[in-house]
Order: sequence, then structure tokens, then C-alpha cells
Amino acid sequence: MAETVENRVWLVRHGPTAWSTTGQHTSVTDLPLLPEGEEAARALAPRLAGLDFAAVLTSPRLRARRTAALAGFGDAEVDEDLAEWGYGSYEGRTTAEIRETVPGWSIWKDPAPGGETAAEVAARLDRVVARARTTVGDTLVFAHGHSLRVLAARWLGQPVAMGRFLRLDTATVSVLGYEREAPAVLRWNA
Repeated sequence: MAETVENRVWLVRHGPTAWSTTGQHTSVTDLPLLPEGEEAARALAPRLAGLDFAAVLTSPRLRARRTAALAGFGDAEVDEDLAEWGYGSYEGRTTAEIRETVPGWSIWKDPAPGGETAAEVAARLDRVVARARTTVGDTLVFAHGHSLRVLAARWLGQPVAMGRFLRLDTATVSVLGYEREAPAVLRWNA
């Protein structure tokens, strides 16, 4: 199927969890949404209602799947490529805690011992980008802060590290598309 310039990718970051509110890196730890996270996910439903999506995808993690369900997309297809960046031994730790032993550490430039490399994360999210670009119509994606920032960078043809410039709050909607034929950010962190 040929790439079309009509398709867009709608990105939804999951609602708040106990660790997202404290800034703890959360990848494989399958935390539920907080009550306010469930409320925020329900509040997404009217924002997405009436939109036509050719594909609806979600990370396999509970927090993303639950956000999708509460937003009205309980039948979202689980896509393992949308999982959050694997933080390895930094799972559950905050950036401040990591910097106590690794000054200046950032996921965007430094390794996470036992975790994924930037190249591995890029390869996964490049598959999501390719899938969205060959879908006739819009794609809706429910996932995580770092993985969605990487997806946006890769949509724009940029290196993973470009994601550091794209702050992404919980329970927000962002839209990627095109400005003429050039990939573009149409809406961010709304």
C-alpha cells in the first residue's frame, strides 16, 4: 500500500499512575492507573469521539490498555512495539536518584544498564511509523511518555535524542501528520 499524505497519527499518553506522578521510570512494571488517572482517561473519550480511525493500537501495558478502554477504545489492538523504553536496572528510579551515581544522566544520551538502547527503541517505533504511514486513514495510538516522544522524532525523520525536546504529560493528545508532503507535528501535548 502506498504512503498517503492524508493519514495522521493520534498519540495518547496513558493517564497518571503512582510512578508517573513521582517521576519514576516505568517500563515493564505494570502499574494500574490512579483513580485520577482513570478520570483523566474517561475525559479523553469526548475529545476522541466522532473521529474515524482506520487503526487503533495500544501498548501491552495495563496503564495504556486501561486508558484506551476508558477513552472508548477497548478493542484497541495490542502492539508490543509501543511498550515503553526498557529502563533495565533504572526501572522504578527517578532521574534525580540515578544522577546521584551518574551525574548528568539522561535517557536521551546515556545507557540504562540492562535496558534498551536508543537504536533498539528506534527500531521498534520505526515499525509503528511504517505501519501508520501505510494505513489508509488515521491511526490512534495509546502508549507512554518516552516511547511516544521517540515515535514523534522518528515520524519527523529525526534521531531518537530529538524526543528530549518534546515534553509529554499524562492523558494528553498529540497529532502527527503532514505539512504538504513533509512530516509535521500538528498538535502537541494538548
